[in-house]
Amino acid sequence: MTQPYVSPKTKTVLIVDDDEGMRDTLTAILKREYRVLRAATGESAITILATEDVDLMMLDVRLPGIGGLEVLRAVKENYSLVEVIMISSITEIETAVQAMKNGAYHYVTKDFEYETLRSLVRNASERQDLNRQVMTLSAQVADQPEREFIIGPSANTREIVDLVQKIARLSATVLILGESGTGKELLARLIHRESGHPEAPFITVNLAAIPRELVESALFGHEKGAFTGAYKQQLGKFELAAGGTLFLDEIGDLRLDLQAKLLRAIQEGEIERVGGTKPIKTAFRLIAATNIDLEKAVKEGRFREDLFYRINVIPIKLPPLRERMADLPVLADFFLQRFNAKFRKKIQGIDESTMNVLKGYWWPGNIRELQNLMERIIAVSDKDYITDEDLPVEYHLAHLNEVARTSEGLLQDACDTFERNFILKALEKSSWNVTAAAKYLGVPLSTMKHKMDRLEIREIARRLRG
Repeated sequence: MTQPYVSPKTKTVLIVDDDEGMRDTLTAILKREYRVLRAATGESAITILATEDVDLMMLDVRLPGIGGLEVLRAVKENYSLVEVIMISSITEIETAVQAMKNGAYHYVTKDFEYETLRSLVRNASERQDLNRQVMTLSAQVADQPEREFIIGPSANTREIVDLVQKIARLSATVLILGESGTGKELLARLIHRESGHPEAPFITVNLAAIPRELVESALFGHEKGAFTGAYKQQLGKFELAAGGTLFLDEIGDLRLDLQAKLLRAIQEGEIERVGGTKPIKTAFRLIAATNIDLEKAVKEGRFREDLFYRINVIPIKLPPLRERMADLPVLADFFLQRFNAKFRKKIQGIDESTMNVLKGYWWPGNIRELQNLMERIIAVSDKDYITDEDLPVEYHLAHLNEVARTSEGLLQDACDTFERNFILKALEKSSWNVTAAAKYLGVPLSTMKHKMDRLEIREIARRLRG
């Protein structure tokens, strides 16, 4: 199968020395392992850095015009990931110390041994890789969710998991569709874990959560001075995801001008940082997600048609929780165990009647709403089991509405349901004091009691108020 990941690119070394013989010697030593660029002056080196993707530098201390130490300072201010090895015809202790303070990786004299120099350049390259890995891991840790995609027994979930097993190792782009809170990012992480390269970067971007004016910089990175506040070079999410997976959540919110840049990144495998002038090659597996109708957005001119077809290679529809109720007990138990551990509780489970109430609820917030509900209940409960009285009133009302919809005499049921809900709300507002609730509603106490008996409210009220 085609793999989404590629081996690291050949790195580029820029040799800066006014001595043509030394440039030729260094080129001969390094050209088998690296792409080599050459410059005779500091000025031309700075020009090359602005137009080429340079990884490493061999920089002479003594140069005509701009000196080596001055070039080093410019490199570290504007291209902080470039590793620089300073070279000189003689050992100058003070210069060497200053070079190291300014960020040079090492300082060598021109009487070096060839193998020693090759080893030094390899070590500098490895340190650069390590620095990139630290940046990538920092981005991953900041985005790490507190939960995982839970595989429940519903047919909907099983179909999705079967599809993931078929496509996870392919390089094709995946588009996950679903309402907010259905677990789109968690599904993307499952695809990444099953890709065969779980150790590779997984970088997430919630496009709806980033201010519009900062989205381009977040995605593509920026060069120092590209805009106010750009004090140093910054890698974007595309570069951090190189060799791994980039997850773009809420892609339907992406600006039209950035949609064009994203299309180029997918098609050409290269990007440009904000304020940059050179293309940067990058390779990643793209997984996008949205809760909006992209086909409708295309028709309305809010989303590029060519980008839609480019990302809609393998669409996965993630159903809302109300369409996968068979998964509810598994999901609830997962959150029960998690928050038991978090709050050091020992709640053993959920009453069967309470689970039936939860199954009758509409769950507009989907799995995220269930997670929040379980966390709230477990945080304050000291009981062995979660019961009806632990649930907020709106969950009971939704269950009663469902019962009313499935019984005979729909008109009368509808009226009774409305009246029951209204009285329950009045009782809750009155701290479950029947006399106060009757006064609030403007009806005699005897009428209130009669309606509570007829509508079977007393038992519900008793359970709700604990």
